[in-house]
Amino acid sequence: MTDRLYYHDSFLYEFEGEIRDVTESPRPAVTLDRTAFYPTSGGQIHDTGWISSSTTKHRVTEVVDAEDGRVVHYLEAPAKDLPPGSHVRGKIDVGRRRDHIQQHSGQHVLSAAFVRLFNMPTVSFHMADDYCSIDLDTQSLTKEQIESAERLANEIILENRAVDIRFVTRAEAEKLGLRKIPLTERDELRLIDINDFDLTACGGTHVRQTGQIGCILLRKTEKVRQGYRLEFLAGLRAVATARRDFTTLTESAALFSAHIYDLPQQATKSLEEIKALRKQRAESLEELAAAQAAALLAETSEADGRRFVVRTFSDRDVNFLKLFAQKLTRLAPNVVALLGTASPQPALVFAQSIGLPFDMGARMKEIVGRFGGRGGGSKDMAQGGIADSSQVEAALAHARASVAQTNAQ
Repeated sequence: MTDRLYYHDSFLYEFEGEIRDVTESPRPAVTLDRTAFYPTSGGQIHDTGWISSSTTKHRVTEVVDAEDGRVVHYLEAPAKDLPPGSHVRGKIDVGRRRDHIQQHSGQHVLSAAFVRLFNMPTVSFHMADDYCSIDLDTQSLTKEQIESAERLANEIILENRAVDIRFVTRAEAEKLGLRKIPLTERDELRLIDINDFDLTACGGTHVRQTGQIGCILLRKTEKVRQGYRLEFLAGLRAVATARRDFTTLTESAALFSAHIYDLPQQATKSLEEIKALRKQRAESLEELAAAQAAALLAETSEADGRRFVVRTFSDRDVNFLKLFAQKLTRLAPNVVALLGTASPQPALVFAQSIGLPFDMGARMKEIVGRFGGRGGGSKDMAQGGIADSSQVEAALAHARASVAQTNAQ
């Protein structure tokens, strides 16, 4: 059993201890008689830092709870120079610990706000490196409720209420009206008491006064199976994210020569213009494909009762090829279209007028297989791609010979 110093002082960043056990497989790790390193648990992620002896210094990359009550410190390098019984000094990564303190204490305040205002209990808490989230047990959650809970949480932070730690038995805890009692068989529970606002059992690291949380910023909301998931940020994370958001909005607004508050309207206007231009482009391409198809058919002579159109484009995508093939095969009842493009991606489209006997899907698989590509389709229309754009014309020539052979049969 490891003596957990963080239980009593979340702001303890350095401590002394004794190595109790060392392992090297599957990765280097040590356990100590006492530690201030917080292991991943209760939704809060682990501390990092260093463990040093008089002769060496090791980076702590992960800290976990073992089933027997020990705290295991995983190291970046082998721990052969930290034998059992040696005295060491631990040092916590202060910036990371302070961030975790703000996030976890912020979660307590936020969860209590949702309970007080709307009787929405938190069923789970998750802390990641760049965001945190709580899952609320509720079937509905409005924008107004979110803003009200955020406002109350920040008011409690502004009031700088005391946050105390105390230990009680489970029997005592059950009489105190805790917001949440953990499902554990331990008789002693550690309580986090935010003065006259929230009381709950928790093993995490926390602030001494709510003012140390700084602020809470609510972000994304989504419906999940158990209710609603709400992402939030606290403290310096919230400040950094707000700064990044403001910079992004400012730079985006500058593109429109507008104020950031006018950005939604400007973006909507631009999207509508883009949509209209796409529609015009599609109509123009359809007109172009129809005109080119009619002109090409007019100059294409019949061979054995068929009109074979073989053409390579240098700057049309596969979607235009399909459109062009449709126009060709619908303008006359005896058309076989073998089309290719070299740019932006080498592609082939084979098509025939309805009722002709050739199998375009089979021809496509045959040709792309020969030229190292993939493709397929139906009897009347198929498409595929090949790896080498310089082989498009050769592929079409093979396709024309294959269709001619079938026609002769």
